[in-house]
Amino acid sequence: MAHTRVLVLGSGGVTGVAWQVGVLSGLAEAGVDVTDADLVIGTSAGAVVGAQVCAGADVAALYAGQVAPGVSSSERMGVRAVSALAWAAVCSRDGRRARARIGRYAVAAATMPEAARRPVFEAALPASAWPDRPLWVTAVDAVTGEFVVFDGGPVDGGPVDLVDAVGASCAVPGVWPPVTIGGRRFMDGGMRSAANADLAAGFSSVVVLAPITWGLGWLPPVSRQVAGLCSGAVAVVTPDRSARRVIGRRLLDPARRPGAARAGRRQGLAVADVVRRVWKAAGRSSG
Repeated sequence: MAHTRVLVLGSGGVTGVAWQVGVLSGLAEAGVDVTDADLVIGTSAGAVVGAQVCAGADVAALYAGQVAPGVSSSERMGVRAVSALAWAAVCSRDGRRARARIGRYAVAAATMPEAARRPVFEAALPASAWPDRPLWVTAVDAVTGEFVVFDGGPVDGGPVDLVDAVGASCAVPGVWPPVTIGGRRFMDGGMRSAANADLAAGFSSVVVLAPITWGLGWLPPVSRQVAGLCSGAVAVVTPDRSARRVIGRRLLDPARRPGAARAGRRQGLAVADVVRRVWKAAGRSSG
């Protein structure tokens, strides 16, 4: 086993970004820097945060941006999108087939054009080039249902822009358009798992920040994936009761962002000792 550390950042919408940045801020204040991971794995909201920290963004500055007042938004996963997920869960226990079914809905849904959505990620990310540090960004082929991990290498022989990879990972079906990369359409990596924590198998120390933990049909809950890691040391941080109350059900509403960030920061401070022990475990095992 390689004696290395991995940080897993899960999906959770606008509030998921804020909560995870808050947790990282609280950990950093307590002297625990998990952004120095040997690998960062990001899904949807986690892809945004992962790309930011791997590019060297200052966590304190990111936190300050999250607690700034946000304008309320009506964006949400509507009834049709939720129905598509539920129907896929009922009709197929095969993950790829279920994802392809959702993908057909995502491609056909009336959303804003891809070009109009891209500037959101251009503004959120420090650069469009892949960082030098290892970063995995998850997505799903909306046509075939194939799970894909972007790591800065080519896809189908062509380059993958970081902005497009993160945009694809965040393309919630029915809310935002799938992103075209190399002639293929990609949607939210959370359609395979809320955190895709199983990708961290084999690492000595694993820290998972998971704004969403539940499963549905073919979607495994985060707890099941973590249980199968067989890693040396694992810490999983999920929103506590206070954070869940602040976040509510409107995960895409920027107005809930400041409260989510503050709740995450409080949790980061509270779990710092546990995370510190896990993060140091890799060093002990390698010694």
